[in-house]
Amino acid sequence: MAGNGAVQQAVVEGVLERITYANEESGYTVARVDTGRGSGDLLTVVGSLLGAQPGESLRMEGRWGSHPQYGKQFTVENYRTVLPATIQGIRRYLGSGLIKGIGPKIADRIVEHFGTDTLDVIEAEPKRLIEVPGLGPKRTRLIGAAWEEQKAIKEVMVFLQGVGVSTSIAVRIYKKYADASISVVRNQPYRLAADVWGIGFLTADRIAQAVGIPHDSPERVRAGLQYALSQSTDQGHCFLPEERLIADGVKLLQVDTGLVIECLAELAADPEGVVRESVPDPEGGPPLTAVYLVPFHRAELSLVGQVRRLLNAEEDRMPGFRDVDWDKALGWLAGRTGAKLAAEQRDAVRLALTRRVAVLTGGPGCGKSFTVRSIVELARAKKAKVVLAAPTGRAAKRLAELTGAEASTVHRLLELKPGGDAAYDRERPLDADLVVVDEASMLDLLLANKLVKAVAPGAHLLLVGDVDQLPSVGAGEVLRDLLAEGSPVPAVRLTRIFRQAQQSGVVTNAHRINTGLPPLTDGLPDFFLFPEEDTEEAGRLAVDVAARRIPARFGLDPRRDVQVLAPMHRGPAGAGNLNGLLQQAITPARPGLAEKRFGGRVFRVGDKVTQIRNNYEKGANGVFNGTVGVVTALDAEEQRLTVRTEEDEEVAYEFAELDELAHAYAVTIHRSQGSEYPAVVIPVTTGAWMMLQRNLLYTAVTRAKKLVVLVGSRKALAQAVRTVSAGRRHTAVAARLSGRIPVGNIT
Repeated sequence: MAGNGAVQQAVVEGVLERITYANEESGYTVARVDTGRGSGDLLTVVGSLLGAQPGESLRMEGRWGSHPQYGKQFTVENYRTVLPATIQGIRRYLGSGLIKGIGPKIADRIVEHFGTDTLDVIEAEPKRLIEVPGLGPKRTRLIGAAWEEQKAIKEVMVFLQGVGVSTSIAVRIYKKYADASISVVRNQPYRLAADVWGIGFLTADRIAQAVGIPHDSPERVRAGLQYALSQSTDQGHCFLPEERLIADGVKLLQVDTGLVIECLAELAADPEGVVRESVPDPEGGPPLTAVYLVPFHRAELSLVGQVRRLLNAEEDRMPGFRDVDWDKALGWLAGRTGAKLAAEQRDAVRLALTRRVAVLTGGPGCGKSFTVRSIVELARAKKAKVVLAAPTGRAAKRLAELTGAEASTVHRLLELKPGGDAAYDRERPLDADLVVVDEASMLDLLLANKLVKAVAPGAHLLLVGDVDQLPSVGAGEVLRDLLAEGSPVPAVRLTRIFRQAQQSGVVTNAHRINTGLPPLTDGLPDFFLFPEEDTEEAGRLAVDVAARRIPARFGLDPRRDVQVLAPMHRGPAGAGNLNGLLQQAITPARPGLAEKRFGGRVFRVGDKVTQIRNNYEKGANGVFNGTVGVVTALDAEEQRLTVRTEEDEEVAYEFAELDELAHAYAVTIHRSQGSEYPAVVIPVTTGAWMMLQRNLLYTAVTRAKKLVVLVGSRKALAQAVRTVSAGRRHTAVAARLSGRIPVGNIT
């Protein structure tokens, strides 16, 4: 130590043995390093080490310090990976799964053969690997290619680490641009935000700053405005009012208003930039200037045009229902199903079979499912070709069980291809007389547009869903817009709760919440409240209830049958923190259980996981945001993890793609839409105060088939029931449908 109390800079070299803690948001990491002193003692290092992998040799710069509990430790300020020099180091390095195709056994064989020259051989003469017993030409080629890629990525990594980019993003940049990576990053950093998933404007902006692009560069401002619009679509908006976009742009970019207005005009003049259009103010004020990203404007025009086209089609693919004797038909149906339809259900059946587009909505226990089954039975009796779909795998499974017919996800039905284009569209429509889509509240604007485009003229489209649930995760509120005042689409809302459903506490309380009444939490066999005012304690209690108490009392499987639904992702009772606690409780680390650390997460065989982006390249027809599955295999040598999805499809993930997966023991209520679980546990805490709204709680409760357990504060629960969401989404679909905006060219 220097005499003035300053701590001197030091350098430590060693092999990274294991990471004991990593926070993926801040990058803060606690790790154990073998400095090769031979004593067997490992050194604790702390700091930003995200991206370093166990087995790598690191040269770390930083400062020595001491922790009251953990003793002597080294704080890393920056690090780089170096190639190990000792035989033991080389063996560890190669056997750690860093190079695809080399696992511990093959690493031992290679090192045994080449000794300390091993890395030089792989670097300069990889063909010589064929000398190693058991290594054929194919494996040798693979190892050579993997080493080259690793080396090239390392070069990009060293460059990107200087600007704070994580390993997984560096790998993505390399996969996208290969040898041009450094040139693109240096000269066109804002391209990254558009081209590479996982890089938003903020990361691109940080890189741009590091490579010297001026703060007030028009390229930066245009990219920032497109980012602000893209962020708003993530929040559900199809457009932003121009004044709000300009204000958001000024705040985000910290530049003059004049420059933002100028750059917005440039974007509006670019056919691939943005679209400006005057739309009515839903509050009744003067018209707004709406600013859209091009795909969302096209989708609004197209969706409205296609709905009108279907409604006004002259042909009818189910003409047999025009002059049917309904009393006779419904009598026949009652004989088949063993139950009579209520009056509003009969209206819905007639509507679906005689009108080209119709909507059926209503809450739980009101007979939506039975009505759908009746519609399908009658259509089939007239030899109509019926196609059934839902936005998620779980909802499609449920629809299939209900109707006794095959049902698929909308994505599979349309056969979406890489890039997001559908195999079925206006030019090649679905061969169906009746298309029924359940859980239609989940349809966002882009998917609804693709779906409606694929319905043949004269075919009937029935959308079924609960309009009081949260709107779709993606932009728009299509179901609500189709039901809005002035919409030409006919609809039936089921309101009568059937007697058997009235005996369910889950159904009763869902309707109470929806009408602004507090749920009943005493004396019901299927609806409980565990009061706990402290947010952190409520989180721990929710984990105990889901992982231990419900399985013990009700015999349910904590992984398959119980789902924790949190109002938000962050915080002590948020989905992120609860996932870590639930994983410890349900799939803890144990000897012999394969696992892979990626960023701040550890994936293990048996983990419940969810896909967090649409990826059209994966699986048979893509794997989509919200798809849930279980990790069934983990191969360190091939650097691959396998997930069996709820659609019973085995999907492989390269280790570099693991930022597409998150744990799903707990999910946010938004992400649970369209899914049903035997039991749900809902932490309702004052820590989530801003999120507590009636439709959020209603959506969570309606996800449960048999059992709901609320954990948390009575005050927070009252706030959720009382608060009606004021935040409507910016969309002009309803205004276009009702004719308040003239229909332009439909693309």
